[in-house]
Amino acid sequence: MIRPADHPPVAAPRIGVLLINLGTPDAPDAPAVRRYLKEFLSDRRVVEIPQLIWQPILRGIVLTTRPKKSAHAYAQVWRPDGSPLAAFTRLQAAALNGAFGPDVIVDYAMRYGQPAIADRIAVLKGQGCERILLAPLYPQYCGATTATANDAAFAALAKMRWQPAVRTLPPYHDDPAYIAALKASVEGELAKLGFAPDAIVASFHGMPQRTLDLGDPYHCQCRKTARLLGEALGRELVVTFQSRFGRAKWLEPATDATLAALPGSGIGKVAVVAPGFSVDCLETLEEIALRGRDSFVQAGGTHFAYLPCLNDSIEGIAMLKKLLRTQLEGWLSPL
Repeated sequence: MIRPADHPPVAAPRIGVLLINLGTPDAPDAPAVRRYLKEFLSDRRVVEIPQLIWQPILRGIVLTTRPKKSAHAYAQVWRPDGSPLAAFTRLQAAALNGAFGPDVIVDYAMRYGQPAIADRIAVLKGQGCERILLAPLYPQYCGATTATANDAAFAALAKMRWQPAVRTLPPYHDDPAYIAALKASVEGELAKLGFAPDAIVASFHGMPQRTLDLGDPYHCQCRKTARLLGEALGRELVVTFQSRFGRAKWLEPATDATLAALPGSGIGKVAVVAPGFSVDCLETLEEIALRGRDSFVQAGGTHFAYLPCLNDSIEGIAMLKKLLRTQLEGWLSPL
């Protein structure tokens, strides 16, 4: 059909894939960290304390004392191309572009900070994407991660007159492709070590205990990932939870306490893997690889290794291609 001469331009129909990760400050300095933490810790999915109680604490003690300390931590792992989390997510998107054909655009966004989810959805729509797959890169589902990423996307869609059709990537904690990629990555990294670890610790991001009590499946999915990975590797893993914050009870056992206690139980050589993170970030590179190593060695440990996340590795990209292609079925043209 020939469009009238005065018809507004319409882009050729395409499909969009939006990789979504947590977010990061724009720079490793206190002002940037303060802006990031204000947005992050104001999310009611993240901090479920009533706002009348929480906001004075956040704007008083937290945003006064924490940014400088966190900025120092970020500075220790900052890359020439930015924060590790943003850099690796950007590399993943670049590696996936073209993987599903010329009519599929792969982009990325951050739940907090830049590039913002709403902005990238608008860009994809402007490029003709009438169908968009939202892909929160969290293997295990949690209200404070997967759900809030989808919340932000849905809020952006609610403001659009012409919405694209959307799908969301479900949690993939027990997907065979994910477990196989983790197995290949761990075995490859272990082969590079000059020692055989007495134990392998699988450290997942911590969540308040109340999230489990309220029905969040995160704890169970973390445990299942660790069990399946252990079975694939042929050895049981030590499961821990890191990044505790505040005075509330959190999921246990804690990673820092476990690493400090292992040497006393005869474990002198340890390797740590973080199968709850799709890419390396502050929590893996600073909290585990640096501070975790220090606490383990100071407690008497002799050998410590942090095994990288899947990041943009061959195994990681192949796994994402498989997961995303499954969710794109019915949208993609036949091969």
